[in-house]
Amino acid sequence: MMQIAVCDDEEIVREQIKELIIEQKKDCQVVQFVSGEELLAAHESFDLIFLDIQLDGMTGIEVAREFRNRGDEVFLIFVTGAKEYIFDAFDVSAFQYLLKPISEKRFSEIFARAKRELEKKKHVEPLIFKIGGRHVRVKREQILYAESKGRKAGIHTKQEELEIYADMKSLEGQLGEAFACCHKGLLVNMGYIQEYDRDKILLTNGQELYLSRRKSGEFVKRYLQYLRKGGKLLG
Repeated sequence: MMQIAVCDDEEIVREQIKELIIEQKKDCQVVQFVSGEELLAAHESFDLIFLDIQLDGMTGIEVAREFRNRGDEVFLIFVTGAKEYIFDAFDVSAFQYLLKPISEKRFSEIFARAKRELEKKKHVEPLIFKIGGRHVRVKREQILYAESKGRKAGIHTKQEELEIYADMKSLEGQLGEAFACCHKGLLVNMGYIQEYDRDKILLTNGQELYLSRRKSGEFVKRYLQYLRKGGKLLG
């Protein structure tokens, strides 16, 4: 699930952007912020941020610099009524620049492009999990499935199981569209699905996962979409 932040001190603009996002992508979480300070204090991991430049307090450019100083490569789309900030936006590696009043057509074009680039990035970049005092790099294609374990999550790879502190919602956003929810607190890598029936999924390594009746409809829809997009069977 894509995690998106909208930071603007005008409520009407925040709501407009939220509605436009949901029209384009239903399976996402949109969190709204009224100031740059509030956004930075949240310490949440976002895939994409719509950020007003002319904010009260810290400007959008200052907020973006703080993200970059932290080493956060989040996709930034600046939203503003003033064209003169365009060069400042590129200074902080903004993905795009959206002028107010927001054109629905322009928004759709930029958002579609951002989704495509995010998916490319997710497929290429490994995940980095903090386990105790060490940081472990794991490629998505190595993960068979992930399961909730209370405050922790179990990441089952082809070689081992890793336990990390993470909630399933944020983990689903990190793993990307190759993973589908087949049961409450259970995300399966669709590349490892050998077959499935009404209540179970068989993985290529012979392991079985439970498919709940409640999740089966959405799971089948996601799996067929995965196959139509050329999803590969992983060994």
